[in-house]
Amino acid sequence: MKTQIRSMLAAAVVTTMMAGCATTGGYGGGYGDQGYGQPQEQRSGMSRTQKGALIGALAGVAAGLLSGDDATERRQRALVGAGIGGLAGGAIGNYQDRQERALREQMAGTGVDVIRQGDNITLNMPSNITFDFDKSDLKPGFYPVLDDVANTLRQYDQTIVEVAGHTDSVGSDAYNQQLSERRAASVGNYLMSRGLMRDRFILIGAGEGHPVASNETDSGRAQNRRVEITLVPVRS
Repeated sequence: MKTQIRSMLAAAVVTTMMAGCATTGGYGGGYGDQGYGQPQEQRSGMSRTQKGALIGALAGVAAGLLSGDDATERRQRALVGAGIGGLAGGAIGNYQDRQERALREQMAGTGVDVIRQGDNITLNMPSNITFDFDKSDLKPGFYPVLDDVANTLRQYDQTIVEVAGHTDSVGSDAYNQQLSERRAASVGNYLMSRGLMRDRFILIGAGEGHPVASNETDSGRAQNRRVEITLVPVRS
């Protein structure tokens, strides 16, 4: 429910902000991250980069778990059924405190940000360490980082693992969605290959819909091209 409320709030504010704005331009077609899309003449409404800038200002509202409560509950039932015990009360916060400390030690100096939001922990993995431009194949230098993440996830196995791929706003919606799904799959499948239970994972392509920076600049677009891993405690 909390996830749905955050999403509804973000959508409502963005809709209100966009209602009074109009411009020309935008992209039609093309390949995500590369910018091969061609501008459309006299297109009404805001350009997608401007929409991304507005949404980016609201990233804090919608950041974190993207798959929603229903998907999380289904995974939780599967894990409980598989014999993974749930957590309750103060044990949840204590468990995530210890996991957060372990992840911060493991991720120090790697370029991965560890973000705590309530009982959830999100690892923000930017494009400079994860994938080459417009690619979904893992960079060789990213393997040791994911190995460290996998080691921690094996130790703290009472969590659901959401892997979300993100892109910038350059290129078509459809291409960016597919690219984000491939990136999420690359990260998720690698982690599962390190001996982690498949039932723990939710893989989701977020496309260009959840920017953390303005898509008007190169540096902002680079920040938006990322993978986020969010760890949610299994509750009893």
